[in-house]
Amino acid sequence: MARDLTQLELLQELSPVAEENVNRHLKMAKEWHPHDYVPWDDGRNFAAMGGDDWDPEQSRLDEVAKAAMITNLLTEDNLPSYHREIAENFSRDGAWGTWVGRWTAEENRHGIVMRDYLVVTRAVDPVQLERFRMEHMTNGFASPAGEQTGLLHSVSYVTFQELATRVSHRNTGKACAEPVADKMLQRIAADENLHMMFYRNVCGAALDIAPDQTIEAITDIVTNFQMPGAGMPNFRRNGVLMAKHGIYDLRQHLEEVVQPVLRKWNIFERNDFTARGENTRERLAAFLENLEGQATKFEEQRDRMLAREAKKREQMAS
Repeated sequence: MARDLTQLELLQELSPVAEENVNRHLKMAKEWHPHDYVPWDDGRNFAAMGGDDWDPEQSRLDEVAKAAMITNLLTEDNLPSYHREIAENFSRDGAWGTWVGRWTAEENRHGIVMRDYLVVTRAVDPVQLERFRMEHMTNGFASPAGEQTGLLHSVSYVTFQELATRVSHRNTGKACAEPVADKMLQRIAADENLHMMFYRNVCGAALDIAPDQTIEAITDIVTNFQMPGAGMPNFRRNGVLMAKHGIYDLRQHLEEVVQPVLRKWNIFERNDFTARGENTRERLAAFLENLEGQATKFEEQRDRMLAREAKKREQMAS
């Protein structure tokens, strides 16, 4: 039976792939500046500078859009934790180090522009937002794979996570029903897509080099997947609101995130797994089948709930 590759061997084997994809990313990435996506004319002083403090009436966003914006921003705020996770599982040498630094710098822009937008437009309570940021960053981020961390688990997780974040940002932009927010979140979503492609390509190469090891890491991540904001304040409430109103739900997770990536990797067409890998693939297939059932059940419950709410509104209006 072939032995598993060590972390060092994986890093060395995948180094040319990392270099090729860093160069590809640098050619494709467009320079942009956070200050170009913020309506500065809307800004004014708060009480500490002689103006007025925030009031809920000042926000142009509804409850769903506010919940989604706060969730997405707090997720971006936890960047130091993600940086540490990736730096520890990758390397600071060569292409790996270049990528970790570049990815961190690009991700940092997302938190900058979203916070500037929310504070300038008074879309959410800035005091509460800052308290949430402090709490969430103090708690940090732990890999959903638990103690099973390493290069393969890391690239598997961030592949799905970057795509999930792209979907969430894109749908949040639509939910805001405000052109400046929509344009800003489209710009962020484009970054997330490029980041996903880097990780997806590295993980795809890992499948060719160490198929059994990699399918195990992928299955661990898919079956234990959590969005990176899972530990933030009000995450459950906000997550329910986002799912209920189509910003990020189980169906989107399955059909727009998990399945497209697995298809790209040819997971269910590959013939290079041993019996060990085949068993893992069967476990993954059973999980996806169960997830399909959960998604259908949730959609049925949501449709009934939304219909009840619509009927209630009609009765109140008449």
